[in-house]
This record gives sequence, C-alpha cells and structure tokens, in this order.
Amino acid sequence: MIPLERLRDSFEGVIPSVIATTDANGMPNVSYLSHVHYVDETHVALSNQFFSKTAANVARNGFATVMVVDGYSGQQHVLDLVFERSETEGEAFERVAVHLAILESRMSGIMKLRALDIYRVEDCQPVPAANPLVAPEPLVLPDLMGKVARLAAWMSGCVDPETLLDMTLEGLAEHFGYGHSIVLVPDGERGDLTTIASRGYEQFGFGAEVAAGSGIIGVAAERRSAVRITDLSRGQRYVQAVRVMAGIEETASIPLPALEKPLSQIALPLVAHSRLVGVLFLESTERFTFRHRDEEALTVVAAHIATALSFLSDERERAETGRRDGAGPQVEQVPAGRRIAVRFYQRDGSLFVDDDYLIRGVPGRLLLHFLEDYTRSGKQEFLNREIRRDRRLQLPDFKDNLETRLILLRRRLEEKAGPIKLERADRGRLRLTLAGRPEIEVIEE
Repeated sequence: MIPLERLRDSFEGVIPSVIATTDANGMPNVSYLSHVHYVDETHVALSNQFFSKTAANVARNGFATVMVVDGYSGQQHVLDLVFERSETEGEAFERVAVHLAILESRMSGIMKLRALDIYRVEDCQPVPAANPLVAPEPLVLPDLMGKVARLAAWMSGCVDPETLLDMTLEGLAEHFGYGHSIVLVPDGERGDLTTIASRGYEQFGFGAEVAAGSGIIGVAAERRSAVRITDLSRGQRYVQAVRVMAGIEETASIPLPALEKPLSQIALPLVAHSRLVGVLFLESTERFTFRHRDEEALTVVAAHIATALSFLSDERERAETGRRDGAGPQVEQVPAGRRIAVRFYQRDGSLFVDDDYLIRGVPGRLLLHFLEDYTRSGKQEFLNREIRRDRRLQLPDFKDNLETRLILLRRRLEEKAGPIKLERADRGRLRLTLAGRPEIEVIEE
C-alpha cells in the first residue's frame, strides 16, 4: 500500500475525484465529488452533502472505492475505503468546513458542511498509464524548514512591530519567493480586518478593510484556521467567488491590494495567547504555489509573527512606563492662510481631510484626538503611554491595539501625502505636523 502522505497533492481537489459504491443488488453507482480530505496516514474524509444514493449504499455495506488525481502530475490512485464514522465537529470537520465556508456566501448556503464521513483506507494503489511514454522526473521540493529557520533568525533582530512586519514580508519574498503578501489586523470595534502592511502590489492599500467571515481572509480570521486554495481556476463555481476570496468589496473605501487573476491563495491567522492579532495573506499567479508543505512552513512563520508582535508591543509599553517624559520641542508655527477641513463621523469613526476619505475606526478616533488636542493647546507631541491612559478615547481593548493602529495611521497619512503628518519623534513618542490650520467638524449621527 502506497503511504497516503505521498499523495497529499492528490487531496487538493484541483481535479475532481470519483467515488463508486454498490447497492443491495450489486448495481454500481458512480459520482464525482469535490474533495477527498487527508486525515492521517490511514484515514481520509468525504464531505457528506449531496450524494444520497452513495450515502445509502455506504450505509448498507460500509464500502466505497475512490479515485484521486494529482492535479500537478496527473497521476491517479485508487483507494479502497471502509466507513468508520460520521462527524459533525472536531478538528477534521472544522478544517473542511473552513474551506467550504469560503464559497458559502455566493452559493446560497448549499456549500455548508452538514457532516464529515471518516473512512479507513484499506488499500491504495496507482492506476497505470494506458500508454506510458516517458517516466516523469521525480519532483524535487526545496527544504522549507531551513528557509523558516533563516527567516525566523532575520525576524528575531527586529526591535519594533513596524520593522518586524516589513522585514517579514521582505523575507517571505526573498527566502520563499512569495512575492505578494499582506498583513491585516483586527479593527477592535467592528471586528473587521484592516491592512497594515503589504508587499508586491502597485498600491500599498493601507487601511483597506475586509469584513470578518468574508472570503479567504475573513474566514481565516473568524475560524482562526489556515485556509489554502491551490487552484482558483477550477470550475465555474469559483468564478463568482474570486473577488470575495481576494477580499475585494465593491463598496470598500480603500481597495485591498490584489492580483487581477490569482490562481492560488493562502490566509493564516496570527494568534498569540489565544488572541487574534492579525492575518497573513499571500497569493500568486501560479497554480500550486501553496501546497500543504508551504502551509506547514507558513504556520510556523505566522506563529512567530504573532508572538513577536505581542512581545514587542508589551516591551515598548514597559520601556515607555519607565522613562521620563522630558521636555518636548517648541510648537512650530503653522501657516495661517491654509485651512485643513477635517470631518469626523462619530458613528463609525470615519475621518475625511479636505473632503477626501482618510481612514475610520480606531485610527480615525486617534487622529481626531491628536487634532483636537492641537487646536486646544497647540500640542504636537504625544506619548504612547499617555494615549493608553487617556479615558477620553474610550477605545476597546486599547492596550493590545495601540501599536498597530498607530502604524496604520502613520502609513495611511504618508500614503495620502496630505497636509497632516504623524512621525515617530522617538521611541514611544509621536509628532504631529500640520501644513495649515485644522477646522474640525464632528458629526454625531
């Protein structure tokens, strides 16, 4: 029997599998099925959704034969299966449910997983080619864990969250060849995800949002589970979902960076101390860019990012707490003739500068706070420690969100290149620079 571990690429669902069963009279029934899911070295799982005849046959005698196809090489294998149990929860069930959840919103709910049938594999044999010509050369895959070790060593030298994010995405491109990547962080107020770092796109897209549970990114965050799609070109049922999988929403104020025609994608939750701190998303124009080996390697990288982000934020807070404030520089004279129109919507924290949308949510409330302090007292320097303690902000889970929200706000202001700038004056200290006089309108609706 061929070990199932060698057939992992056949369980990607790039080419549909075939299942055969027999009824009480020995009459065969053959159906296509979307996926055969790898469980362990001796078990596979089939999603129990559509096949009433197949289910009736299996319930009668417990046997099934499945043919799986390697979407990369075309090699076929036949698996002799014996039904063991049906699951409606557990690790295997959740893993399959996550994959189907990506399609659910565009498939009117018919892709929702009802049950997962677990089968024991009694035998696994290759299907000989009818007319073999030339034996395929063995596929030599790179040592991904060695690359993980080099990237982790690179990441360990980062001293602040912003450098960590940039160095990680650069390292993923340099060491792994993953040229298109994004990091998103949870908003904290609405539960949505907001882009904080990106690499490989024409537009950085800082501040672009993805709704929780929407597409591959939102599902990975909501389920806190990695989601990987090897071939987005498969089947017409994927066509309408491609834009959702990329996280692109027609109503988004800031477009999410995305490839026009991605063929493979992967999203991994960043979880530290049981808390979601973000999502790492990668995509490619090539099929099979992200195999199960890549998912395993990227899971280690994602865990390192999450832990490092949490540690660096805590370390910075400790450093700020133990340092004296000191006297800041004198307030700069702002040009008197320039008017900066600032409009803020209390409902969702949306902030516009000169009628141009800037950002919303926690970063929008932060910038309003800075601008209001400036108009009252001329204050231009702000300490992270002071911001955390300011009860006027009334921001949820503020200690955990501050560092990444400030990075997002600064990057968005830099990207807009407008009359407002927010710069890092020193560790834990921000400096507000204005090219005019702000006039603030707060809309309560």
